[in-house]
Order: sequence, then structure tokens, then C-alpha cells
Amino acid sequence: MNYNLSPLIELQKLDLRIAEIKDQRRKIPERLQAVDVPLREAQQLYQQTSASVDMLSKERRSYEQDLEVHEAHTGKMKSRLSELKSNKEYQAHLFEIDVAKKKQGDIEEKILLCMEKVEQLQRAAKDAQEKLSAIEKTFTQEKQALDELEHRLSTELADLEAQQQVRSAHVEKGLLSRYHSIKASRKDYALAEIKEGICAGCRLQLPPQLISEVKRAHDLHTCPYCRRMLYWDGQIPVESTPSPNLDKTSILEIGESV
Repeated sequence: MNYNLSPLIELQKLDLRIAEIKDQRRKIPERLQAVDVPLREAQQLYQQTSASVDMLSKERRSYEQDLEVHEAHTGKMKSRLSELKSNKEYQAHLFEIDVAKKKQGDIEEKILLCMEKVEQLQRAAKDAQEKLSAIEKTFTQEKQALDELEHRLSTELADLEAQQQVRSAHVEKGLLSRYHSIKASRKDYALAEIKEGICAGCRLQLPPQLISEVKRAHDLHTCPYCRRMLYWDGQIPVESTPSPNLDKTSILEIGESV
């Protein structure tokens, strides 16, 4: 490996982890929003159902008050029957009593309908409250977990950024500038390892001659396709010199002479 790239490789590891942490932190509000939406919906459903129960309960009480008034009025009308003298007045009064009873029956029917609706809504409100309680529990647990994650990531990020400054100071300025330039243009990372003859950055096959030059680590080389700086994380191959072949006959002769 080219010794000039070693500090950059370590710096890139820090940069990639820093980018990963920042991305995770950006997603935390989205994750919180994902559990907040069903919570708000459950709260709204419970509030609407409870409001409907209150409204119908008031409506039923209003009908019950009307019924009391009509019952009292009908009772008075009935008590006056004995005071009437002519048959015509009597029949007319009976008709008024029938009309009052019909109206009273309509009110009683409205009261029963209100009671049925109130019972249904009360059951719905109970279900909505149970659902809300479950969602609130889930939201609380998720928010606590996300708060802990945010704290942990913030702490790690501060430590990594401090290491980043130290690492950057140990890199030659021109090389560091080149590193940042490639990193900015690629929107990710500037150095790519050669793995099985392929650039790990663009996943394209590299020329054998270029691979050999990168392995020798004499100069800095870039990928001809993605322009990332290339490195090879392995031992520099040592070219072995063939040993001279000795003739067996010569060996025997030497042995015999000794």
C-alpha cells in the first residue's frame, strides 16, 4: 500500500462513519413522525367519539325535559275533562289530548334513539380509548429509544469529528485538497480499493498494468472510469529470481572428487 494513502484511508473511514451518523440523525424526525401520525389519528378519533357522546347525551336530556313538560301538560288536560259540560267541547278536548299523546310518543321515540346511539358511541369511545392507550405506549417507547439513539449518535459524532481534525492534520495539504475535491465530485468517497482486479468504487474491471502499478505503490493512481484514487490493501508481490539449474552429472562428479 502507498504509505501516502494510509492516513487518507483512515480519514475516509472516519468520513464515511460521520456521513452515516448524520444520515441516521436526519432520519430520526421522520421515524418519530411515523409513530406520531397514528397517535394523532387515535387522539382525534377518541376526541370526536367522546364529543359525539356528549352531544347526544345533551340532546337526550333536552328531549327528557320536553317529555316532562308534555307529560305535565297532558295530565292537566286530562284533569279538565270532568269540567267540560258539552259533548262538543269534550270531543275537542279529547282530540287535543290525543295530539299531545302523539307528540309525547314522538319525544319518547327520539329519547330511545338517542339512548341507542349513545350506547353505540360509548362502546366506540371505549375502543378508541383502548387503542389510544396502546398507541401512546408504543409512541413513548419509540420516542425514548430515538432520544437515546440521538444522544448516542451525537456523542459519537463529536468524537469522530475531533479525530477527523487530527487525521486531516497528518495528511499533506495538496493530497488532502485532492481528496476533498474527488469526494465532493463523487458525492461519497474518494479512495477505492482494488478487489479481484475491480475498482470497488465503480465496479469496473481495471487494466492489469494499472493494477500492477498500484500494487508497487510507487506513485498515486486513479481509476480511469470514476477518477477515484486507487489503493491495494495487500502485500507487495516479490519477484522471485530463478535459481540456476545444476546438471546432475556435474553434481555427481563434484561429489566423487570430494
